[in-house]
Amino acid sequence: MSKNLSLFSRVGKTKIIPIGLKILLIFISIIFLSNFATNFISIQFTQREIINLNNTIMIEQLKELYNNASNQFQIYLYSGNEEEGFNSLMKMAESGFSKKNSLALGIQKDGTIKFFTCNNQSYLNGEKISSFSDTSALEKLIQQQSMGIEEGSISFNNSEGEYFGVYKFHDEWNMFIIRAELRSDIKKENKRIYIYSSVLIFILTLFFVIVGYVILNKEFSVMRSFTEDLIQMQEKKQLDLIDISKAPNDDVTYMAASFNSLSSQINNLLGTFQKFVSKDIVAKAYSGKNVGLEGSQRELTMLFSDVKSFTYRTETLGNDIIEVLNVHYNRVINRVHHNNGIIGSIIGDAVLAIYGTFEAKEAKSLEAIKSAWEITQETQRLREEMADRRKEIEKNRKLTESEEKVFKAVSVDVGVGIDGGNVFYGTIGRNDSSDPRQAHMANTVIGDTVNSASRLEGLTRIYHLPVIVSEYIKDEVSKNSSRYKFFEIDTVQVKGKTKGKKIFFPFDCEVMDNSLIEKYETFEEGLKLYYEGNWRSAKKIFKKAELEVTEVFLERMGTKNAPENWSGIWTMTTK
Repeated sequence: MSKNLSLFSRVGKTKIIPIGLKILLIFISIIFLSNFATNFISIQFTQREIINLNNTIMIEQLKELYNNASNQFQIYLYSGNEEEGFNSLMKMAESGFSKKNSLALGIQKDGTIKFFTCNNQSYLNGEKISSFSDTSALEKLIQQQSMGIEEGSISFNNSEGEYFGVYKFHDEWNMFIIRAELRSDIKKENKRIYIYSSVLIFILTLFFVIVGYVILNKEFSVMRSFTEDLIQMQEKKQLDLIDISKAPNDDVTYMAASFNSLSSQINNLLGTFQKFVSKDIVAKAYSGKNVGLEGSQRELTMLFSDVKSFTYRTETLGNDIIEVLNVHYNRVINRVHHNNGIIGSIIGDAVLAIYGTFEAKEAKSLEAIKSAWEITQETQRLREEMADRRKEIEKNRKLTESEEKVFKAVSVDVGVGIDGGNVFYGTIGRNDSSDPRQAHMANTVIGDTVNSASRLEGLTRIYHLPVIVSEYIKDEVSKNSSRYKFFEIDTVQVKGKTKGKKIFFPFDCEVMDNSLIEKYETFEEGLKLYYEGNWRSAKKIFKKAELEVTEVFLERMGTKNAPENWSGIWTMTTK
């Protein structure tokens, strides 16, 4: 995974959105809603104030028109020129117009317009308007005038739209003088102010969003780093520590520090858990699956390894045998795990390894044989190391008798037996969900194959061979690899069994001296004569083979001939 956490990183199919981005989006939404709501409310109040201000202005202008109308009436009485007086009124009204459709007019009670002027000259269309078109508004004025109300506000409609304004009845001219503004002009002005304000708000908001993003991005960079660490842990299925060395002293860092403390405790528990439980159970637990009392019949391969002459080593080394065993087991377990095996159990000086619980590229029995030879090679290296140390000491002096015993005791040698077949593999014990402290479970394998692998390991001492396998192992490996050549060693009936079982030695053609193949082939010729009961000829061939394994046969046959009813099966009297 890249170092920088992308905007839409995923854990499985779930998108991970940084909390800083969520906060920023919420912050932006609140700012926009707040600013636009405030702007809208402000515009509404401003609109009222504008209308009130317009009314105030129109009232002042109406007063001037009214007074001027009185003056013009006196001039009219003197000159008799009505049109000149009304022209003077219109010029005065026009000087006070501020909006596109501002207008002033005088209306008699019969609807006759005595004078009319508008700031929008296109409204006049070059014609003189002679009558007032909104009769309902005029009737309302007449009704109020009859009630003694001769001034106030007015709303009326004409071809341009709805107007609002103020009026006052002039007794001398016998007409209503009106000063009015088109309502849509006010709305347009308010809309223009609203648009300008919105644009300004948007620009300012965008500016502060950018500033906020920079600040939040800096503040939450540590959190993104924390999130990335957690995602990597989940992908690796392993708890690590979050790096808080550059984090600020805040509550998020405190949570990360608390996580690190918990992670250390859990890792300690998991480390202990992994040391006592097989790899497949650990993998099952890591995948989130429940580990309960369960099991099934499975076809697996068993490898049994035991330290030879363990009693002597224990008597010689005492408590120090534990340290020697730990050095030995460290190498053995490493080889088992390297070849996809798991440790079924460790009992004193013996190790039971199981193959086939994991999916692997190679056959389980092939992996078991590889492990067997690697285990013997590791113990051989350990003996060589001890031999080298002995030589270093003997350069200066001879070893004492007790030192001789110690060197012999620490020169560990092992035998390995391998068999395979159907076994019960699973978890047994007690799973007390009400009180976990009372629960105890163990992963185990049960079946004749387990005992057989142990018996085969015991035979390595008799036949002086490091590894002995069953016919099951030979057949499975031969189908999957040509690296190993299997030589039949004997047919034995181990203690507790009623049938004979062929045993084989897996010769590693890639590592071992191939000149030995001819000797083992000679041995097999002698073994054939041995099975047939021709012991005299078999002994000659065995001697010719010059292998240590022939010693058991030569000793077994002695100077005797094959017994009557000889089946070729040798019955073992010990385990």
